[in-house]
Amino acid sequence: MTDPANPSAVRIDLPHGHKVIHRDVAANGARFHIAELGDGPLVLLLHGFPQFWWTWRHQLIALADAGYRAVAMDLRGVGGSDRTPRGYDPANLALDVTGVIRSLGEPDAALVGHDLGGYLAWTAAAMRPKLVRRLAVVSMPHPRRWRSAMLRDARQTAANSYIWGFQRPWIPERQLTADDGELVGRLVREWSGPRAPEDEAVLAYRRAMCIPSTAHCSVEPYRWLVRSLARPDGVQFYRRMKRPVRVPTLHLHGSLDPVTRTRSAAGSGEYVEAPYRWRLFDGLGHFPHEEDPVAFSTELINWLKDPEPDR
Repeated sequence: MTDPANPSAVRIDLPHGHKVIHRDVAANGARFHIAELGDGPLVLLLHGFPQFWWTWRHQLIALADAGYRAVAMDLRGVGGSDRTPRGYDPANLALDVTGVIRSLGEPDAALVGHDLGGYLAWTAAAMRPKLVRRLAVVSMPHPRRWRSAMLRDARQTAANSYIWGFQRPWIPERQLTADDGELVGRLVREWSGPRAPEDEAVLAYRRAMCIPSTAHCSVEPYRWLVRSLARPDGVQFYRRMKRPVRVPTLHLHGSLDPVTRTRSAAGSGEYVEAPYRWRLFDGLGHFPHEEDPVAFSTELINWLKDPEPDR
């Protein structure tokens, strides 16, 4: 495997010879690595666990071809972005996202978030609505739906057993980096439907997780999500999330997702006071944007271009 301490482990070219622009931008007191392709209205892509910007490789190309400025960022602590000692609560991570929009010189962005990135996209749209033009969330319920499912749905609690395992000190970090990130590859394959991401992509995720401090930073948001459930800061955060999302929202989900049950994700529209479209991809798992990138990108771009997205 490539030396994981080398930053080039995450600054890689897109498939089929597309030359993505890699650069760093400052936002919210930290430095964030972005991968950028195309010109036009900004679409900002937020990855989930256990991945980095590379999960959006297919969408970067499709969006750029469709006339958008497609930017995929590495979240705080992951990929080529800063690994800060603190700041992994969702409110601060959402400010990272909106800060990057500002640093890119754009008035707003269409936010597309998967998994943890979807959680942050929901949060950013509620906290900084003027900076979010449209919202697309993949494989993640609204934060208040997530909290309710974790506390009240035994099947969802069981599906998220890995999150409970993250609450232990240091053990998860060692497990994620053991054997060159072997666990990362296993999780990606177990969470996928029949069409799992290709081996090359899985290897890239394993390499990225082995960059020093990445494993620790990757699990810190999940530690906050659980430990804050009964704490004042958590209660305050979920109270803030009662504020409805007021931008057109597309909610995408794989019917075979073993991590986030369809029942948990469905119903998030109750927190959206704007056109809301739910799309279930039959036969796909937790990574629909990688498992069937053509179908996913087509759905996303058609919705972005639709002037009446509530139809």
